[in-house]
Amino acid sequence: MPNRTQALRPAAFVSFEGIDGAGKTTHIERLALLLREQGREVMVTREPGGTALAEMLRELVLHQRMDTLTEALLVFAARRDHLLERIEPALREGVTVVCDRFTDASFAYQGGGRGCPWDVLETLEAWVQQGRQPDLTLWFDLPADEAARRRSAVREPDRFEAEDLAFFGRVREGYARRQAADPRRFAVIDARQPPEAVWAAVRTAAAEHGLW
Repeated sequence: MPNRTQALRPAAFVSFEGIDGAGKTTHIERLALLLREQGREVMVTREPGGTALAEMLRELVLHQRMDTLTEALLVFAARRDHLLERIEPALREGVTVVCDRFTDASFAYQGGGRGCPWDVLETLEAWVQQGRQPDLTLWFDLPADEAARRRSAVREPDRFEAEDLAFFGRVREGYARRQAADPRRFAVIDARQPPEAVWAAVRTAAAEHGLW
């Protein structure tokens, strides 16, 4: 159950976004720890994933070849299960949710990167989420070539990470389009900065959005 300090403030839903290699994952646990220090109960999760079913769908999306609409449908199916089974119950209980990617990633990757029509994604968003959006989205913005250099230094690529620079340039444009449509929800983090400067920007954005 939420403690007394937590009960005084509403639960928050925070998403982290950015192209692969932008460095967002480094700061997710740091923010979760800071929020807990501020008296919040916090659940950290990810997309695609977060439930047993959604994790199975994640494996298909990351490693199996498929057409763009199939990919989008699987991503939104995973999101639906994630919302019903974990995100919405947590928020109802007063638990703050910190999520590694959410719907903006679908518009960026399946929309910008793959070319799935924007209106199709908007329809899926409306059906699946029924108005649910993060309270704060931290977009780690990084040029595609710099992100590629970072990725190549740390891991073997999955089906998305193996795409070319043009793909990731379109993904970045997809994120920019989403941010322009809802600027109050987004905090744009310049991910070219050193890690501690990025972390300072994350803390500032969280404070400005009333997380403590």
